Amino acid sequence: MSVKERLQEDLKAAMKSGDIQRRDAIRLIASAIKQEEIDCQKTLTEDEVVALLMREAKKRRDSIEEAQRLKRTDTAEKEQFELSVIESYLPQQLTREELEAEARRAIEETGAKSAKEMGNVMKVLMPRVKGRADGKLVNEVVKTLLGG
Repeated sequence: MSVKERLQEDLKAAMKSGDIQRRDAIRLIASAIKQEEIDCQKTLTEDEVVALLMREAKKRRDSIEEAQRLKRTDTAEKEQFELSVIESYLPQQLTREELEAEARRAIEETGAKSAKEMGNVMKVLMPRVKGRADGKLVNEVVKTLLGG
């Protein structure tokens, strides 16, 4: 079942159960997908939907950080709930250990020795972890392994 189909089924279930918070979060996600399809004038592929969900998740993480910095716990909690709903539609995320193993393999393949060669490692690594790891975390792990 595609992500868009799961969204529709979950929206129906949330409406039937009266879960307003979940219903609204799912509607936000579906709306973002629909808007992207309108902007691109095409139906999004499954990979494009996952990429969109990753962007939406990143927006929520940034909003949570900002809300916590401003001590807006109500906003942070709302964004945290939306983030958890978005993440439920993303592929299983890699743990830091799994990501480090992938990064070590990519470093070995590229022969990178210093942080100056980080770009080469990222070119090899990012397609492998696409949709399964946050780019910021990937960058941090590679930088640490290369001693940057």
